Amino acid sequence: MIVVAGEALIDLVPSEPGALAALDPRRGGGPYNTAVALGRLGSPTAFCSRVSSDAFGESLLGGLLDAGVEVSSVQRGTEPTSLAVAAVGEDGSARYSFYVEGTADRLFGAPARLPDGTRAVSFGTCSLVLEPGASAYEELMRTLSRQGVFTALDPNIRPVLIPDADAYRARFLRWLPSVSLLKLSEEDARWLGGTPREWLAAGPSAVVVTNGAEGLTAHTRDGGVHSVPGEQVDVVDTIGAGDTVNAALLHGLAARDALSADGLAGLGADGWEELLRFAARAAAITCSRAGAEPPYADEVGPF
Repeated sequence: MIVVAGEALIDLVPSEPGALAALDPRRGGGPYNTAVALGRLGSPTAFCSRVSSDAFGESLLGGLLDAGVEVSSVQRGTEPTSLAVAAVGEDGSARYSFYVEGTADRLFGAPARLPDGTRAVSFGTCSLVLEPGASAYEELMRTLSRQGVFTALDPNIRPVLIPDADAYRARFLRWLPSVSLLKLSEEDARWLGGTPREWLAAGPSAVVVTNGAEGLTAHTRDGGVHSVPGEQVDVVDTIGAGDTVNAALLHGLAARDALSADGLAGLGADGWEELLRFAARAAAITCSRAGAEPPYADEVGPF
């Protein structure tokens, strides 16, 4: 079982070009997208979050169930669902403005236990920024790491939500001793101001950096650097692409029984190339359609 911990929200995506275009509501949030992608790929998956009982929250819960994701660790609240308004550029890239004051996911509390058979837990995005929930997710990450559970982190930086950049960067570094696998974009890496080698020295066994159409690179503790190009596709938008990469990496590692430091170390060059190509293929499919719509297993092909 892979557990994904973090926010679920609604992306409001323009239906056509123009500042006043009608907005199409779509289920989203980095952790939510990761959980749905894992479920569609066929990994036993659970979601750990706090979701509103409003109409958007019911839709979010329904999307998880449709993807085969277990929801026993989802807390519910009467507060509204968080909203993210997307502005999509000509190249398909998306920028966001957020409506998150007083929303349900901010009031997440660390659970006493996770589903039986939990092998890995993934964290990231807004949930590690917005208090008081951010501290609860951080507490959960540290607790699981001490227990020997494989932890994955995708910070998925949203600068508009971070009031003190230096404080966040310092907090990020304090997370790293509790992280097994760090995945982030090249844009995230530039904003954070560090390097994969520095981050590896702080704790993770591997760091995977995505760079859009340029592809993915994995940096490992033994000094290895493994890169693959991106898959060519007609891009509609890039919403959910990084989340799909995150899910594909976890799915592939689980398939190889490599959700551990030893497992990552044992992949070797061929194993990393196969894993990264699988992730690139999955992300390309997500980019080929509007909003965060990750692929099903039969669309990506076998790992």
